[in-house]
Amino acid sequence: MAEAALPGRRRQLVTLLGTAALIFVLDHVSKWLVTQNIALGDQVPSSGPVTIHHIENRGAAFGLFPQAQFIFLAVALAVAAYILIAGRRFGPGLFPQVLLGMVLGGALANAVDRVVQGYVVDFIDLQRWPVFNVADMAIVLGILVGVLTLRVVPAPGSREGDPST
Repeated sequence: MAEAALPGRRRQLVTLLGTAALIFVLDHVSKWLVTQNIALGDQVPSSGPVTIHHIENRGAAFGLFPQAQFIFLAVALAVAAYILIAGRRFGPGLFPQVLLGMVLGGALANAVDRVVQGYVVDFIDLQRWPVFNVADMAIVLGILVGVLTLRVVPAPGSREGDPST
């Protein structure tokens, strides 16, 4: 039985890592395009409900707590480790792995930027919300859809959900 589950687990892991890699690449390509084509501080178009606004975010999420980058990096690494270790417990099938891959890819993309550059490039400006990037969007969507649709599946042999415990 363990051998029969292996291809499913392998497929889940490939889906998780493939989604994470896709988000990582999309995030970095989009940031590169912005930095190559829009000057820091510029906004294209100059007004509207959605603009591309090139900024450097030296804080944590949405520019908050710029002096707490070490804590933010530690949290990103802890989340990444947890997803890799316990990700398959979020349900059977590939959909949970796609959602977790979105969170993992986004967290790693922003963490790499913070380590390498000391900041993250943000550029999607909805005017009534802090400016964000593809990685932020993937993290928020992955968590939001996950919270609304997923449940943690107890590990085989665990006593979770047992009323006698």
